[in-house]
Amino acid sequence: MEFRKRLDRIWLEDEAGREVAFVSFPAQDEHTVTILSTVVDDTLRGQGVAGALLDALAQELRASGRKAVPVCSYAVQWFRRHPEQADLLVQDGG
Repeated sequence: MEFRKRLDRIWLEDEAGREVAFVSFPAQDEHTVTILSTVVDDTLRGQGVAGALLDALAQELRASGRKAVPVCSYAVQWFRRHPEQADLLVQDGG
């Protein structure tokens, strides 16, 4: 699975170049992003694509030194299931 990336989005395209999955995370400021949505096409459901997107996002956040505020329900659950990534989250009050 080879993801495409830009500063506020990571996505997957099918063989025809059609976007079939993405996670969007616009910047709140230069150090913080908001994880707004994680979307996976029905044809890819149950294959671990959403988790792989969040793994890729965690790597991006670490590489850039940014933190995240998860808003989308999938991202909130993913971080609960991956407490080892909690340092990537903006803590209350900061």
